[in-house]
Amino acid sequence: MTEALLEDVQAQLDVLQNPKVREANLRRGDDHGVNLTALRTLAKKFKGQPGLVTELWGTGDVASRLLAILMAKPKDFSAQQLDSMLREAAAPKVHDWLVNYIVKKSPHVEDLRLRWRGDHDPVVESAGWALTSERVVKSSEGLDLPGLLDEIEARMGAAPERLQWAMNHTLAQIGIEHTALRERALTIGERLGVLRDYPTPPNCTSPFAPLWINEMVRRKEGQ
Repeated sequence: MTEALLEDVQAQLDVLQNPKVREANLRRGDDHGVNLTALRTLAKKFKGQPGLVTELWGTGDVASRLLAILMAKPKDFSAQQLDSMLREAAAPKVHDWLVNYIVKKSPHVEDLRLRWRGDHDPVVESAGWALTSERVVKSSEGLDLPGLLDEIEARMGAAPERLQWAMNHTLAQIGIEHTALRERALTIGERLGVLRDYPTPPNCTSPFAPLWINEMVRRKEGQ
């Protein structure tokens, strides 16, 4: 990988920076101002260059790391590499994209789910809960769903924001996907009240678990 290519890509990222986009992203903790549609177009231009992916990630720049994720192939990373990358992914958007675009499609996904679910860092643990939500929906066999509800009931109310959000997602998915546990999930959501007052735009579903569960069940039953 030549230094000139990396400099060229970063120069193209600089051209795409928009002060208004940056201002909006900074409010969410994401230090970049690149329109995501433009970022995806740039990723297609440079896709298929694993060396460039490594170099972009190594810059630590948020836009460069998002571009690296869009260019990367999940199978190219070991479990240890993904673990290290997650711990380095300070920006929320980098964290989310790494989990959703790379880790969820990795052959190491279950190993990482278990590793991160027991981590002492709440941001890392939130990734373990995000992967657990995915399993609740797609392959819940072997999961202790009542045990997950026990843990959510005991911990979610006082959890830090990102961890609380991820646990709430798991709570909602259990209620949506598993009829026998739906009433308990609704009860936990009502009692804890997490995200009850979250501002939700018109025509969007509230993240408050009881409203979320009931709305998604209504849609399923209306199909």
